[in-house]
Amino acid sequence: MIALLSSSFVVLILFVLIVLFLHFVPLGLWVSALAAGVNVGIFTLVGMRLRRVVPSKIVLPLVKANKAGLDVNVDQLEAHYLAGGDVDRVVDALIAAERAAIPLTFERAAAIDLAGRDVLEAVQMSVNPKVIETPLISAVAKNGIELKVRARVTVRANIDRLVGGIDHHCPSRRRHCHHGRFLGRAYGRPRKPGSYFPHGP
Repeated sequence: MIALLSSSFVVLILFVLIVLFLHFVPLGLWVSALAAGVNVGIFTLVGMRLRRVVPSKIVLPLVKANKAGLDVNVDQLEAHYLAGGDVDRVVDALIAAERAAIPLTFERAAAIDLAGRDVLEAVQMSVNPKVIETPLISAVAKNGIELKVRARVTVRANIDRLVGGIDHHCPSRRRHCHHGRFLGRAYGRPRKPGSYFPHGP
């Protein structure tokens, strides 16, 4: 009876040790990284656990970046994660910038992300500008002539201005207006130039 209890106790201790080992050492993630050609050591994953870093939040973006040919390492991704950044979003932005031939370093992408801006959306807007159309604006001059104007502006993000020297209250400094086109329609005929705005523009 004592021998049976002793063997059961030993089995329980071994089970607890195995559970703790698998918790601190994500073997499945380690094998996936090795299969993808990413060299991440077991002790590196254990260190992430001790630093309260979710290993999958680092290893999976690292695998993605490695497959895309980006030059990033574990320390950069982990430092950005500990600073409160979105590692996966930054890596996606770097891949998109690489495909679009946009010069974007990891440090700048991380700075944009930590500044509270969507770095992936900024890269996408650099490639595909966004068209903003204003509501119809109507005004009546003193002479009774009505002017209706609708503006359509193409906005392209300027990544170089997203960090450093930005006025929070001036969105035009955060986005570079590539060009604007104004579509206006006036009813009546003005008596002289500038009569649409009798008090000046």
